[in-house]
Amino acid sequence: MNKTSKAIALIGLVSASSAFAMDLEFNNVDLDSDGAISMEEAAQYPELMQQFKDLDSNKDGQLSEQEFAAAQ
Repeated sequence: MNKTSKAIALIGLVSASSAFAMDLEFNNVDLDSDGAISMEEAAQYPELMQQFKDLDSNKDGQLSEQEFAAAQ
């Protein structure tokens, strides 16, 4: 794959990640209102689960509001 194809693929991936995040509200996913989205809470949203490990920047197994917002 050449550099142009890789760049186009990366742009598509970033756009797809942003699209799912804009459709979800942090507070609606954080069902127990503890200020974090657990993997169990995220499991209801396949698009979020696909990105969960990448979004979990501190690798604590949950998404803070800031980590979640970074996907938007």
